[in-house]
Amino acid sequence: MMEAVVQAAVFGLLLASAPTLADKDDWDIYSFHINSTVSSRYATTVITSRVANRMNQSKEIEFHVRIPKNAFISKFRMLIDGQFYDGVVKGKEKAQQTYTEAVSRGQSAGLVSSVGRTLEEFKTAVTLAAHNKVTFELTYEELLKRRLGKYELQIHARPMQPVKDFKVDVYINEKAGINFMEVKGGLSTKALANAITRTHVDKQAWVYFYPTEDQQKTCDSCGEQGMNGDLVVVYDVNRNPSLGDIKKSDRYFVHHFAPLNLASIPKNVVFVIDQSGSMRGRKMQQTRTALIHILGDLAEEDHFGLLTFDSEVFHWKLELVPATGDNLESAKKFAREIVERGATDISAAVLEGARMLNAHPREGSASLLILLTDGDPTAGETNPEVIQSNVRRAIVDKFPLYCLGFGFDVNFKFLEKMSLQNNGVARRIYEDSDADLQLTGFYNEVATPLLTDVTMIYSGGANLTQTNFSQYYNGSEIVVAGQITDNGIETFTPQVVAISRNRRVTFSDTHAMVESEEEASDSSVRRVWAYLTVKQLLEKELVSSGPEKEKAKKEALELSLKFSFVTPFTSMVVTKPQGENSDVLHKPREGKKHEGRRRSFLHSMPHRPTRPSTSALVTQHRLHSQSGFISLPNENTEVFVTGSDHRQHGQQGHIRRVLVGASLVDGASGRRGSAQGRMQAEGGRTQDAGFSQNARIIAPPPDYEAFLVSADLHDTPDMFPTIVTPHATEAPLSHRFLQKTENLSLPLCFDVTGKVQLKLLHHPSEELFVNGQLDSVRNGGFRRITILLKTDLQVQIDTEKILVIEGQRISGLLGYISHTVGSLTLVSREKEIDVAVGDTRIVIAIHKEGGKDFLWPILRQRPLDDNVSGILALKPAVYDEVQQSPSTRLQIKGHDYDSTRASVVDHSIDPPPTYDCWLMSAESVLQRSLDDFIVA
Repeated sequence: MMEAVVQAAVFGLLLASAPTLADKDDWDIYSFHINSTVSSRYATTVITSRVANRMNQSKEIEFHVRIPKNAFISKFRMLIDGQFYDGVVKGKEKAQQTYTEAVSRGQSAGLVSSVGRTLEEFKTAVTLAAHNKVTFELTYEELLKRRLGKYELQIHARPMQPVKDFKVDVYINEKAGINFMEVKGGLSTKALANAITRTHVDKQAWVYFYPTEDQQKTCDSCGEQGMNGDLVVVYDVNRNPSLGDIKKSDRYFVHHFAPLNLASIPKNVVFVIDQSGSMRGRKMQQTRTALIHILGDLAEEDHFGLLTFDSEVFHWKLELVPATGDNLESAKKFAREIVERGATDISAAVLEGARMLNAHPREGSASLLILLTDGDPTAGETNPEVIQSNVRRAIVDKFPLYCLGFGFDVNFKFLEKMSLQNNGVARRIYEDSDADLQLTGFYNEVATPLLTDVTMIYSGGANLTQTNFSQYYNGSEIVVAGQITDNGIETFTPQVVAISRNRRVTFSDTHAMVESEEEASDSSVRRVWAYLTVKQLLEKELVSSGPEKEKAKKEALELSLKFSFVTPFTSMVVTKPQGENSDVLHKPREGKKHEGRRRSFLHSMPHRPTRPSTSALVTQHRLHSQSGFISLPNENTEVFVTGSDHRQHGQQGHIRRVLVGASLVDGASGRRGSAQGRMQAEGGRTQDAGFSQNARIIAPPPDYEAFLVSADLHDTPDMFPTIVTPHATEAPLSHRFLQKTENLSLPLCFDVTGKVQLKLLHHPSEELFVNGQLDSVRNGGFRRITILLKTDLQVQIDTEKILVIEGQRISGLLGYISHTVGSLTLVSREKEIDVAVGDTRIVIAIHKEGGKDFLWPILRQRPLDDNVSGILALKPAVYDEVQQSPSTRLQIKGHDYDSTRASVVDHSIDPPPTYDCWLMSAESVLQRSLDDFIVA
């Protein structure tokens, strides 16, 4: 059988699903099994889904799984008509060549996304013949991490329909002995209690989860589409009081070190808390709650410091002090009175925290620095590399730096690198109702240091993973793996040296629990070593530069290929039956989020109809270099295509794969006809020469998208793409704007009527113009924002996409990306787009109201130039109330104006709060004619 090569690079975690078709008569998942085996804390999980096409025609069957972010996919295969189609892991560049060839044949890209806090998503599909069956099988591997005295194995199940043969089997085998085991999670409920069987016998434990079809419909997280939830197996092992648990084979070993009966070490901790304006609202409330709780947990022998920062640094006290009752109460009072305001000077704050710890050396103690921020550095030193270098010089490996990034506004890669450079870790805090519990949970992980300056020594060992650790905390675990030289298992000798309080201690128990070569599989121990090594090489590649960075990347790639791990440097290439579409999925790093409204632009070409978006691209130039999609909104929208000859047969430089099922209107003759067969979404051929070069595409039917994004402009560089929308017939609508005030009880507000385009910002010295087109929905914000920089760069932003026009080149950007053009940097996140030009930073928030998305610009960093103008450049208003009865009049700059008490929504905050305000005419608030702020 002939085969077409397709690509699947992965985002790992465990959710298993199959077809997303709506009618069970169309398809049937007749078996769905999840089998997880854990040995020495290393889990291998296999998801097997068997699906039958019950239709009398071919159907696309989809396999959709979520796996833990910490996991690596190591195997994927499909079984169709007795033939296996296996995945092969390749380097990204080689896999990309295969993918590019598939795209050139009109095949579609797969979907990739991170899901929630702990999951990543893998998705592929295959077309199945009538009354045929397919088996999907996915394998992933992960080393379970001990936190707060326990390991957690997370299994997420969402098969998309009740399944007759649904089973989850978990087997745990720990030679050290299992101390306890329990089952929790959203699927461990009263309604499903009799579907779960637990067995624990000494070194082994089993968990079986076999819900009936009826139970899959009636549990708390169940419905007609079956289950959607987690099963979490929690356990810990028996602990050797000294050296720990060592598993050896002929050539490899893995050592789990978590000694018992150690006295806690007094700590010196400085909390560095972001109080900038973006922390306003629930984020700051939750931070206060968590901080007060954490302060209450400090031991009397601990010393602590607390400072907050915006564009300045504010001390509770200039030096660290003991955690006495009086000091703690004073610190809690300080925490309750934190006021959100200003910009974000991360550099000055972290350096001051480091100074405080360096100025407070205390023998027999452990120091740590904890930073909490929700944004990028916008004040003081803002260059991330300079900040990282300065912080590293200030800390010089004396104590760890832990960075907590609140939400998705943060540059998480910046925080992660800065933490890793200073022996710490970065953790994302999600903007949910339990954010305060996330903060206290992280603190609890590092609250009790037991050892410092830990060195793991292995005589007879080589190619070791990390062996030096700044601190060991209660409830955690240190894991080291390596190779045993010259098969010298008899001479292999482990030893651990560390500092406990103020004395040096050595762990070298010769009676440590050791699994011998007869019991341990060389392959299993070897895979643990490879997994740990790749993980640490990925971290090393992140924090290094130059030749060291390239070396780490090369080693990580080679090891990933050798062990078939899908990592950020590899992709999985899967063979499918002839004619099948290609999927590309890439294992992401934390901080790169791929979910939500805007889809990944790079290589994203849906192969079947999907729901249209809200705008259409009009070019007037020859278009080519297809690598994404745009959408046509409704049947009143027209897309004019002039200056390109679509009578050509899909040649490079001409329109290809525009739309299946759209209509064409010949601009010269007015003749209409179907685009079906002339401009096909799949084949890229123009099979009919019946239309002139002035033809235009109109009236796309529902559920279709046009594939047309990247373009070159020729011949007429003064012409730019524009958006053509339906002709408006509704009455003019008003949009209410908030004008903040300086230390006054109520802000001002004013209305702007109609779908006008407003001048948001003009920065003359940067030659920067930012304009915004108001939406057609009352108080619906902006539907498009245009940025003009100098004479040759234009950026158009709407809720679905970003178009970047550089001279004669048009590029489309979708998804969560960072893009730099000259002095302009764009960072696209789930709910906002961050734009920086020189000393100016604008955040464009994406809000939803009444089911409709709209944009709202916020000036996060005001230019220093006093000549800037525009709505965003307005300074806080100052007024006096000069008359309150019978109506309120306000005096501004010596003139009295009528005002009415009203309300206004502040869209600069998410979720947007509503404030009372003084409603006045736009001219009164702006102190000039509104026409001065309207762009023709």
